[in-house]
Amino acid sequence: MNQPLLVTATQKAGPRLSMAIGVVVVLALLALPLLSLLPDGHALQVSAYTLTLVGKILCYAIVALALDLVWGYAGLLSLGHGLFFALGGYAMGMYLMRQAAGDGLPGFMTFLSWSELPWYWAGTQHFAWALCLAVLAPGMLALVFGWFAFRSRIKGVYFSIMTQALTFAGMLLFFRNETGFGGNNGFTSFRTILGFEITAPGTRAVLFLLTVALLLGSLYLCWRLTRSKFGRLLTALRDAENRLMFCGYDPRGFKLLVWVLSAVLCGLAGALYVPQVGIINPSEMSPTNSIEAAVWVALGGRGTLIGPLLGAGLVNGMKSWFTVAFPEFWLFFLGALFILVTLYLPKGVVGLLKKRSQP
Repeated sequence: MNQPLLVTATQKAGPRLSMAIGVVVVLALLALPLLSLLPDGHALQVSAYTLTLVGKILCYAIVALALDLVWGYAGLLSLGHGLFFALGGYAMGMYLMRQAAGDGLPGFMTFLSWSELPWYWAGTQHFAWALCLAVLAPGMLALVFGWFAFRSRIKGVYFSIMTQALTFAGMLLFFRNETGFGGNNGFTSFRTILGFEITAPGTRAVLFLLTVALLLGSLYLCWRLTRSKFGRLLTALRDAENRLMFCGYDPRGFKLLVWVLSAVLCGLAGALYVPQVGIINPSEMSPTNSIEAAVWVALGGRGTLIGPLLGAGLVNGMKSWFTVAFPEFWLFFLGALFILVTLYLPKGVVGLLKKRSQP
């Protein structure tokens, strides 16, 4: 076989191999909840811990995908996506707390001698309204923040610092007991969701499958957006915003749209995260969590869609092992990982794989 034919065959084999790997991964994810329903002692049974851990990582993968949409394609490095994720989680947590309390007040309100629910808890006993809140709370906050930020043409490192300050302010606010969100402890001790026992194997399996569906739906939506004219405008906005303005486009509208969409995806991921993990507290808004999300995207390869998913899986898988084996060294490892990726893998793991696959 001559060299041109060899190059053509290699180029064709790459996408096919990626597609085959993707199908295998999806089938494996769909099989996990079914294996968790096997009886105890079965050789193929997947434990509840493993299912919860993988479900948590999938929720983080959605956050990484949402961050990649604004950072990898629009060039907006956000260090505050943990706030949007937590707001979606709190919206679902409010519903779960109302279900656990029945006709009374949530336990932490009784402990603090509250006599009635705050006005912003109205309607949270309804699942549909909780889902609306999981979309509206992060979406509206992103809309207001983005409108002022983009109107003032704030970008670059200043935008990153402002998003980090926003999530830090949100964390401090939710830590206060008088805000009505459980203070330092947050929400926990959930019992039922839509009338089903939240810890039942069947419920866990359904929540896991919903997480897989949301991840695949988010991936498809981002894929369609980034390969449309809108996606080309986003990359032009990232690489040459002034030139885009000279062509007659107003970048503020494009930034605001992708920013709000990214926040909504994070909110939905948070809404699925809480019933699987069983707790939500202000630590989810910690700036450290948002920085970790940036590490996921950088490690996997920003601007690639698949890269952030890979990065989220790798980092959180290593975190689960490190925090058990060497808990005191995890943050040092995370910082070193970010520095090494920045210096030696500017295009992430996906960029390295693409480079090695080239003839």
